[in-house]
Amino acid sequence: MRRLILLGTALVLAGCGGGTTPETDTAYQDQLQLALLDAKSGDVITIPAGVHSLDRGLSLTVDGVTIRGEGMGKSVLSFRGQIAGAEGLIVTGDDVVLEDFAVEDTIGDAIKINDTTGVTIRRVRTEWTGEAKTENGAYGLYPVQTTNVLIDGAVAIGASDAGIYVGQSKNVVVRNSRAERNVAGIEIENTQDADVYDNIATDNTGGILVFNMPDLSQPGGRVRVFNNEVYENDRRNFGHPGTPVASIPAGSGVVINSHDDVEVFDNDIRDNRTANIIISSVYSSNFGDSSFSDSFDPYPERLHFHGNRLSGGGDKPDGMELKAAKTMVFGLNGRFPHVLWDGYTKDGADMQICIQDDGADVFNADLANESKNMRVDNAPHDCELPRLGEVTLGSAQTTDALD
Repeated sequence: MRRLILLGTALVLAGCGGGTTPETDTAYQDQLQLALLDAKSGDVITIPAGVHSLDRGLSLTVDGVTIRGEGMGKSVLSFRGQIAGAEGLIVTGDDVVLEDFAVEDTIGDAIKINDTTGVTIRRVRTEWTGEAKTENGAYGLYPVQTTNVLIDGAVAIGASDAGIYVGQSKNVVVRNSRAERNVAGIEIENTQDADVYDNIATDNTGGILVFNMPDLSQPGGRVRVFNNEVYENDRRNFGHPGTPVASIPAGSGVVINSHDDVEVFDNDIRDNRTANIIISSVYSSNFGDSSFSDSFDPYPERLHFHGNRLSGGGDKPDGMELKAAKTMVFGLNGRFPHVLWDGYTKDGADMQICIQDDGADVFNADLANESKNMRVDNAPHDCELPRLGEVTLGSAQTTDALD
């Protein structure tokens, strides 16, 4: 039997902007923690309108629970004064729905969902409200090792790693969402069968990333990125040194790293100052000198770009090496082509990196040979691949109806 748990009204804060730490709303915090602890499958836990100041992280371990606010701009859980907990909210229950609220200014990740099946996140905002800095939490929305994931209508701002990140997961849809002022706007890592569409990624270091990293629980495969707007992702990189995203140059639009079977189509990708599209192997990332098992394939293969609308960008690449390469090949006032490829190949094999976008020249940076033969070379990329299939989620996740 479904229970609707109506929690008390919020403590609405005034004058707590800037660096001021608001007073903890102790009564509401205790009420919410108790509701999460005592929850039963089918419960709906409500977050009323207002700003609720909390100083301790929350956790939900029960299957089949919904946490629902009155809107991402109305029901706000503020962790600006957080003194305990690694996240704002951590979820380990299956078939959980999070909708219509916001999580702000956590010490670590805003919302982490770990090792679950059935994740629905609708109209949820995560944000670090101050300046973009390395001390911000790493991830906004962070499902990892999950299955059947829907992120719909979310907003992610200010993460020092990725605003919307799905890692080591299966069967994923990220749609209708906005990521801005993060290092990585939207990142799909070591995930199988993901659709990323109808999103906006702007003012990040990198807009949309599809990464495959070594020594994780599974390799990634079969990711579609389509009908997104990816523009002006020129923010300086403020990621933690040594992390994969710390190697992303400011001004990166769509970045594919060491991932196989990716289809990128029907996107508007423009005005990303290093390059609108970057294709790389693990050898040109921060992990390039690391050892990894023989089972890991470091080369991106079977990538298919078609029907994308590309414009601008490439005129002010980030970092001395990229600036020097741009000037050497294209002149002081020139610009990189729309596609920048690091040039690493698997023993000379045809990796089937197919570029069918109008005007999308490919710049081979030839990093495997210390950039001795940097060049524009489109011929190897004049190919076509079969279309990937649509990711299908259950009816309970695809409906917008409220219970």
